[in-house]
Amino acid sequence: MPNDTSLIPHDPVTTIPAAARARAGLNSAFAGPAPILIAAVLWGTTGTTSSLAPSAAPPAAIGCAGLVLGGLLLFLTSPGARPLPAACTRAERGLLAMGAIAVAGYPVSFYPAVHRIGVAVATVIALGSAPVFTGLLAWIIDKSRPNGRWAAATTAAAVGCVLLALGPGHGHGHGHGHGTSVDAAGIAMAACAGLSYAAYSFIGARLVGRSHASASVFGVMFGAAALLVAPLVLGSDPRWLATVRGSLVTLHLAVFTVYVAYRLFGHGLRHTTAATATTLTLAEPAVAAVLGVTVLSERLPAVSWVGLAILGAGLAILTVRSAEKTRKR
Repeated sequence: MPNDTSLIPHDPVTTIPAAARARAGLNSAFAGPAPILIAAVLWGTTGTTSSLAPSAAPPAAIGCAGLVLGGLLLFLTSPGARPLPAACTRAERGLLAMGAIAVAGYPVSFYPAVHRIGVAVATVIALGSAPVFTGLLAWIIDKSRPNGRWAAATTAAAVGCVLLALGPGHGHGHGHGHGTSVDAAGIAMAACAGLSYAAYSFIGARLVGRSHASASVFGVMFGAAALLVAPLVLGSDPRWLATVRGSLVTLHLAVFTVYVAYRLFGHGLRHTTAATATTLTLAEPAVAAVLGVTVLSERLPAVSWVGLAILGAGLAILTVRSAEKTRKR
């Protein structure tokens, strides 16, 4: 990934004022994995939030409604989004189109998966498979073989996710009493969500790596995706959106899990590879599980707490290493 600016001068540390060193350290940390981890925390609220939507709301329509509003917000508040397609090469415009399709594919597959197999299992499968898909995409397209640290961190995080999902009683589907039962269609939908997420993360990282502004890239992809899924929302009896619960759920998904989260995620991709970024976002299942315990009064057994610890260790491997690399630039 390109290094846009040098955050710390090359002069000896003793010549840099303490306040400047503190600011540089803060900026360095925020330029590394921190924005992606914050985005993952916000994404971890999607399952709990969607479970509070009116029971009449179709699963896919819930996520798509958040994408329509959040995607349009991203597009309209990104000054460089409108002229970006014209500034891109033909191949890059093709990447933007594929990215938009991938973005649209995520809520269409993820929220029905949540409805069928529960939040915990769907999140684990989607987010646990995403780093694998991203690593494979980088390997196949860029001939970039994942390094040992990425493999170790991803393996630890994936094991943690599996243990997290083994704990009974913390799958909380869309208000229909789903536990952690698993069916083939639900697993396939969750895996498709993981592939969708990996695809648009990979495409976004590639376009940002070509010196396109991250806000513009994600603004275009999400704005186009919003138009793609709008018919699904409007064609599925959208009266639930007029209720207080429906509007609050949609606003939360749009503002926090789409607009704010992807602003942070796009910024983080300027300083973090797509493979590392998707592994860092495995923090999302942990957040989802903790919210289930604290907000929905669900019980988390010992095996799941062990999974949380292993997941945290895997994320720490990448986070510390990414911060070290950023400080050395």
